[in-house]
Amino acid sequence: MVDHKVDIESCECNIIHQNIIDKVKETMPEEEHLYDLAELFKVFGDTTRIKILYVLFASEMCVCDIASILGMTQSAISHQLRVLKQSRLVKYRKEGKTVFYSLDDNHIKQIFDQGLSHINEK
Repeated sequence: MVDHKVDIESCECNIIHQNIIDKVKETMPEEEHLYDLAELFKVFGDTTRIKILYVLFASEMCVCDIASILGMTQSAISHQLRVLKQSRLVKYRKEGKTVFYSLDDNHIKQIFDQGLSHINEK
């Protein structure tokens, strides 16, 4: 991770711009929605979960396949899939004794792509 030192400019006045404050307050989501959003981004804060999502962009897969690709144990993958499922980022379907995981919807790839786009900006 690159450490970019940035100076933060601070306002030296005490004027409250009430019109701006009122406008922003009108558009602020409810506290519960902001909490849920923060929780969603926490899920993206784990490299293993990011890797799992990345492989699921390509194809639905069973735990064995994901573990093989990532060089991890099935137990470790299952644990992370549980977290992703609880956050509604992945879903599963059963075919006989095999359980296949896939992305829950297209929003996940869009969030991922936006994040990659942001970190690749120069």
